Amino acid sequence: MTVRSPAVAGLFYPREPRRLQADLDALLAAVAPAEAPPPKAVIAPHAGYIYSGAAAAAAFATLAAGAPAITRVVLIGPAHHAWLHSMAAPTVDVFETPLGRIRVDHAALADLPLVQRDDAAHAPEHALEVELPFLQRVLGSFTIVPLLVGDVPPQAVAETLGRLWGDAKTVIVVSSDLSHYHDYDTARLRDRATAMAIEHGDWAALGPDDACGCLPIAGLLIEASRRGLRAQRLALCNSGDTAGDRNRVVGYGAWRLH
Repeated sequence: MTVRSPAVAGLFYPREPRRLQADLDALLAAVAPAEAPPPKAVIAPHAGYIYSGAAAAAAFATLAAGAPAITRVVLIGPAHHAWLHSMAAPTVDVFETPLGRIRVDHAALADLPLVQRDDAAHAPEHALEVELPFLQRVLGSFTIVPLLVGDVPPQAVAETLGRLWGDAKTVIVVSSDLSHYHDYDTARLRDRATAMAIEHGDWAALGPDDACGCLPIAGLLIEASRRGLRAQRLALCNSGDTAGDRNRVVGYGAWRLH
């Protein structure tokens, strides 16, 4: 069995399993009870938990009500460490976190357009990894379809998500932070505009300066609109609200699509 080992355990989140579980449980417990029914998709941030953990928890807590039925997670986000002209899927059998191993659903990855196999792109990438412990704590047992998005049209991302959409057993998680390295007030204005674009399904208004995962988000919005889903805001903040100074902040948001 081939394994994608954790790249940012001990950096973005605790390496020690019991501490990681305790941190996750505290973040999830702080979220108000989720509205029913559970969402088909969520958008969640991917920074270190001290920065974006509360916003991420707001997204993942909404999956709890549907947890018994969910057996597969399509996890998609931007590639920070590799320049890709496609979407990258791994060849490994499992992704590992301090909470255990998660099997990759290779059958779902077969015959997808614009998806190439590239373990090197996945090996150092934090965008997908930091979401996995949340999913393990909320869902328990599931498989993943992990995809990193490179320089591809949003419509191609939407087509891929459409092929992977599935039924109630499948949930889609898009991983993205929002604006980067503006002062606090500028970031708040920019992130509010980005949030409004997401909530109005205006995928064409999103660019890389608005969200590092602008292409995965845009692809999700295209397919969600086609299927009659809308985005509901769960959280919107930045690192100046959590654990950083307010001179150069990173924005975080969470949404459920239902």
